[in-house]
Formats: sequence, C-alpha cells, structure tokens
Amino acid sequence: MDAVDRPARLAVGVIGAGRVGSALGVALARAGHRVVAASGVSDASRERAAERLGVVTSRPEDVVAQSDLVLLTVPDDALPDLVAGLVGTGADLRGKLVAHTSGAYGLAVLNPAIKAGALPLALHPVMTFTGRDDDLRRLTGISYGVTAPDPLRPVAEALVIEMEGEPVWIEDENRPLYHAALAAAANHMVTLVAESSELLRKVGVDQPGRMLGPLLGAALENVLRLGITGLTGPVVRGDAATVRKHVDALILAAPEAADAYVALARLTADRALAAGLLKPEAAERLLDALGGNVWT
Repeated sequence: MDAVDRPARLAVGVIGAGRVGSALGVALARAGHRVVAASGVSDASRERAAERLGVVTSRPEDVVAQSDLVLLTVPDDALPDLVAGLVGTGADLRGKLVAHTSGAYGLAVLNPAIKAGALPLALHPVMTFTGRDDDLRRLTGISYGVTAPDPLRPVAEALVIEMEGEPVWIEDENRPLYHAALAAAANHMVTLVAESSELLRKVGVDQPGRMLGPLLGAALENVLRLGITGLTGPVVRGDAATVRKHVDALILAAPEAADAYVALARLTADRALAAGLLKPEAAERLLDALGGNVWT
C-alpha cells in the first residue's frame, strides 16, 4: 500500500477488543474495511469480539499475521508491554499499519514496532466509552487526536474521516498535555456531578439529575460558547460570605468534597481575576474565606 494514498480496503485486527476497540472496529467495518481478527483477555472482550466484530478471539501475534491495520486498544499502562511483546514473539510487522488509541502516548511507545518495520499511527477518539450500543452512535462527528510521521499523516486522517470523525493534528510532544486537558474536563466532571448528586440526596432531593440537568447543560453551553466570560456563581460575584458558608457546610457533610471545593474555587477565582471579571479587592475577600492567598 502506498502510504501517502487514501487507505485501500484493509484487513483490520483489533488487539484489545474492549469498549474502544470493538466500537472502532465497527466504525471501520461500516467504512468498508474488513475486521478479520481480534484478541481479548476478559470474557466481556471476547463477547464483544463475537457480537460486534463477528470474530473469535485469538492470540495477538495471530491477529497481526492476518491484518493490514492493527489497532492496539488496550489501557495506556499496558501499551508499552504489548508493543514489546509483539516484537518479542516475532510477529511480522513489516509494512503493517499499527495504530494505538492512547491519548497520552505519542509515537515513541511504538518504537519497537517501528524498528520491526511497522507504520505507526496514534488515533485517539475524543469520546467516553461505556461498552453500550450508544458508543457506536456517539462516534459520528467526534474529534480524534491524530499523530503520525509526515508521510503517514494523510492515511491517518483518511481513516478518521472514514469513521465519520474529525481529525485534529496533535504534535507528538504535546500529547500528554492534550490528554490531560481532556481527562480533566471529562473525568473530573463525572466525579463532581456524582458528588453533587449525592449531596443533594442528603438534603432530600429525590431526583438530583432532574435538578442538575438544565443547570449543567446551560453552564456547558455557556463555557463552550463564551469561554471564561460565561462564568456565573458566587465566586465571580465576589460573594465571600456565601463561599465560606459552602465550605463550612461541606466540612460537616463531606470533608473530602470540601477540599475539592476550595481547590476549584481558588482556580476559578484565579481565572476570573485574570480575565478582569473579578476585582482584586473581591478576590482578597474570597481568599480569606477560602483560607489563604494563592496568587503572586
């Protein structure tokens, strides 16, 4: 295959047929590629390989042998050992596209495979995967963080477009920061909303989701459209007494949540001050309420 042309119909192998791997395998199959093999350790992975991809799981080296494009869709911490293990087993990687889906790793993690003749790609889908059928629907229109050697960039971007995604180029050295930004937004949001839901239940709200849904939907729309200028609430208003009441109530009800509230309130005040939304004197009152000055 000419690396600079649009990828031909490829035989696709998925190593790690979990939530991500099985969903991307389906997306590639819908684009006309053929999923020919998959590997998986857990019972759930083997079931997804059979139900979603229509293949029986086999050993990783056997997946490589049957594939033109090998997707490495294992957890980040398992990726270096997987790549080293494939090379160690003597899997023939020459001329094969080898793509990992990690957000934090760049191309260096594929170095052993590259030395063995593989063509490296990093294709990170910017989406959360639950393992449910909703994952397949949500793939349409999402962004992918793409990193590849220059000659392979057209191939990487074409694969993403074929999966009905939007390729976004990320320089190799920037992938850890890129992934930190995504994880902080998505993962921490889940924790914050779950914590808020539990606190609301403590005060007698039976269905906190119904209360939080419209509020959080509006807040998300505001920040995506307006950035930090879409900020509302007691911090940006400089309501130090209200913030202190929050902290005191949280110390009694959920001390670990109080620590998180203080840290995030300080960061929020910092951003609001820098944007000119919060006056310095109001910021000082907030800092006193939060227990100390964090600005220089």
